[in-house]
Amino acid sequence: MTSITVYLPDTAFSALRKTPDEFGQEMRIAAAVKWYELEQISQGKAAEIAGLTRAEFIQALSRYQVSPFQYNEADLIRELNHAD
Repeated sequence: MTSITVYLPDTAFSALRKTPDEFGQEMRIAAAVKWYELEQISQGKAAEIAGLTRAEFIQALSRYQVSPFQYNEADLIRELNHAD
């Protein structure tokens, strides 16, 4: 596994009331959720980046109020029209 060093002010940890390790884990989850929301990565890859199981990642999506589905209304209509 690759390690990345990020320098943050000491006040960053107190803002979320997290230890540095907890803060780092929350950053991984937040980044994975955002990249998933932007449709840059799959749900499985996002869960891997976040260090979670897929079920745990879906729960994280709910916490961040992000849909677990990457379908918009137009995609759904198009797919339903081609289901003949």
